[in-house]
Amino acid sequence: MMSSRAPRPTPGYLEDDAPPPASVRLQLGALQALCRQTVAVRLALVLIGAPFALANTADGAPRYAVLAAAVLGVMTSYALLRDWDRVGPRLLAHPSLMALDLLFVATLLLTASPASPLAYATVCTPLLSGLLYGWRGAGAITGLQLVVIVTVFRAWEQRPGAGVSTLLIAGFCVAAGIIGVTLRNLLFRFGTAGQALSEANARLAAAEAVESERAFLAREMHDSVAKTLHGLALAAEALALSADHADPETLKRQANQVAGAARRAAAESRDLLSDLRRRTDFRAARVDVSAELAVRGREFAGRAGLEVELAKPEAPLLLPYATAHHVLAVVSEALENTHRHARATRVRITLDTTGDTALDLRIGDDGVGLPPGTAPGDLAKTGHFGLLGMAERAVTLGGRLRRGRSPLGGAEIHLHVPLAETAPYTPQEEAAHA
Repeated sequence: MMSSRAPRPTPGYLEDDAPPPASVRLQLGALQALCRQTVAVRLALVLIGAPFALANTADGAPRYAVLAAAVLGVMTSYALLRDWDRVGPRLLAHPSLMALDLLFVATLLLTASPASPLAYATVCTPLLSGLLYGWRGAGAITGLQLVVIVTVFRAWEQRPGAGVSTLLIAGFCVAAGIIGVTLRNLLFRFGTAGQALSEANARLAAAEAVESERAFLAREMHDSVAKTLHGLALAAEALALSADHADPETLKRQANQVAGAARRAAAESRDLLSDLRRRTDFRAARVDVSAELAVRGREFAGRAGLEVELAKPEAPLLLPYATAHHVLAVVSEALENTHRHARATRVRITLDTTGDTALDLRIGDDGVGLPPGTAPGDLAKTGHFGLLGMAERAVTLGGRLRRGRSPLGGAEIHLHVPLAETAPYTPQEEAAHA
């Protein structure tokens, strides 16, 4: 069934003005700059046209009158150009002040005649009114100026060429008024569109920031608390299974393992909360990645019972906290995957640096390796987010993560980070890969 409501008519081009945008400060500044340029053009026209007008004027009182009008035009235009910051807002608030400009136009035309080059300086009045007041104000002031032009023509109609010059000046005045209003409306429409774009960008930035924080929390919880809680659950299950038939020493040892895992989970939770609260302060700190790798390698070897080889540069490798945090988190996740899934006996960690421009980190083992065609997204669908988290950390650092075959026979994770391009936390990139 068709609607009986008639479509709304589209406003014509000359029917209405563009409303000023809500944040009008920038648009008013640009509008005042256009008005100042209009005054500068009139000043230039008066300076250029005065010599020609004086040369074509008879000696005596007529020449003095043209000279006085030219001097008045130069002084008035220069004063407006110099003090437009004070005069402009008053003209904008009180359109009746444009009557003074019409008086100047009448003086210039009466003394120099419509056929004089100085007459073209009067075209700036409707242009200025169009910039300031829109269609209605420009129409009223241009109409009054046309009345002035016709009145002046009657005083000079005996002069040859006065009729043609009057028509030209009148046509230029109408065109200048239309141009002024068009520029004003375009300026305000662009301002409204720019404001809408800024608001959309602000909303998008807020959404990206929220998404990046969610991705950060998901990675940190997976790489710390979630793994510890998983170990705690396994230890608690073992304690429950052995409760009926195990000796007291075994039960005591398993209970201590459960308690230790619970304390470790609590400590990791506190560290995560502290990191969240002080992430901005940590940005200025620098971490020796080589020393941290040695510590983490020893801790992992003692906990997992695997042989860990570490090859690293002799000199300390100091990196910003954010970069070091992501690099070490990739190492911890790769080691944990080796312990839980690879059935490996040896792990090799290799850290290389290419001058000060890049970092290459490889973690390989002698285990069963990754299944062929393994992709982070596919693993994430099954609830395994470790590989996806490592890939996200690499993207955050502007680097890349590759998976391959280790020289030891198992899987190898290769992290490449361009240190010269390493940037602090980038919410847009991180949100895009969340």
